[in-house]
Amino acid sequence: MKWNDPDFLLWLLALLPLLIATGLMIRRRRTRLARMADESLWPTMLPGWSIKRLRLINFLRVLAVAFAILAVARPQWGFRWEKVQQRGLSILVALDTSKSMLAQDIKPNRLQQAKWGVRDLTKELKGDRIGLVAFAGDAFLQCPATIDYAAFLMTLDDVYAGIVPVGGTDLAQPLETAMESFKKEEDSAADKVIILISDGEGTTGDPLALLPKLKKAGIRVFCIGVGTKEGELIQTSEGFVKDSAGNVVKSSLDEGTLERIALGTGGFYVRSAPGDFGLERVYQQGIAQLQRADRESRMAKIWHERFQWFLGAALLLLLAEALVRPIKKENHR
Repeated sequence: MKWNDPDFLLWLLALLPLLIATGLMIRRRRTRLARMADESLWPTMLPGWSIKRLRLINFLRVLAVAFAILAVARPQWGFRWEKVQQRGLSILVALDTSKSMLAQDIKPNRLQQAKWGVRDLTKELKGDRIGLVAFAGDAFLQCPATIDYAAFLMTLDDVYAGIVPVGGTDLAQPLETAMESFKKEEDSAADKVIILISDGEGTTGDPLALLPKLKKAGIRVFCIGVGTKEGELIQTSEGFVKDSAGNVVKSSLDEGTLERIALGTGGFYVRSAPGDFGLERVYQQGIAQLQRADRESRMAKIWHERFQWFLGAALLLLLAEALVRPIKKENHR
């Protein structure tokens, strides 16, 4: 047995306090009634009234809510095997991990906002493979393109500024690393995508020289510019970053190169903004329309939904609660 939405089961913890609270309310009602009249007079004043019936009604209501919560959590047991044909394309996220990504002109900093944006992107994927390239002055394939989104997100969480030991920013390195990774893939029918996320401040390399190779390989590059044109100082755990002359370094968004890379490969450029990092637009307006290839078929375990039983039990309990009256019907002759 498994639960498709187990988070809803946490609501069951609220039912015991609810049962106690409603029980205390019934008890308080009984206490107030006792103040008004002696208990021996209740049959005359309130013929057929029963505290036990009130408690039974309350218990049935809470139990019905419990079964409704179980139904919402979607219990599943029993399964069948079904052949599933996968279709998708390959996406490599090239994420800038240089120190300039620690600038806080986008809170809490550029790199953290980028990681949150990529995490949200995975929710849009449906069979597309996604991988991760971390870069600064050099680039490394942190996670090959995969449909195991949980493994990808674990790799993403481990990324930090300085994970690439070579300092500076070389925008050509991640593009070359991504191209080498795509060459190792077996299928070539699907479109291939690089999502380059950076503040654009390249210190070495010439990414524009790679445009002919990218176009020949059919690789589209979509660029996300992170930061503001006004810029911000770069603060690390050791203080503000300074140049060789001892001056405090201010990092600002450089969009020119990012725009030329994107437009030169058939992609487009998006500047991130608070509350809208831009990856959703990249996927919906760009990636979603690209060609996807059939991949190998596999056998998938399809679980049988059983929420109907719990929903039916909740409805029956509510029906039973409606049939139980707090005042017992008297038989008159």
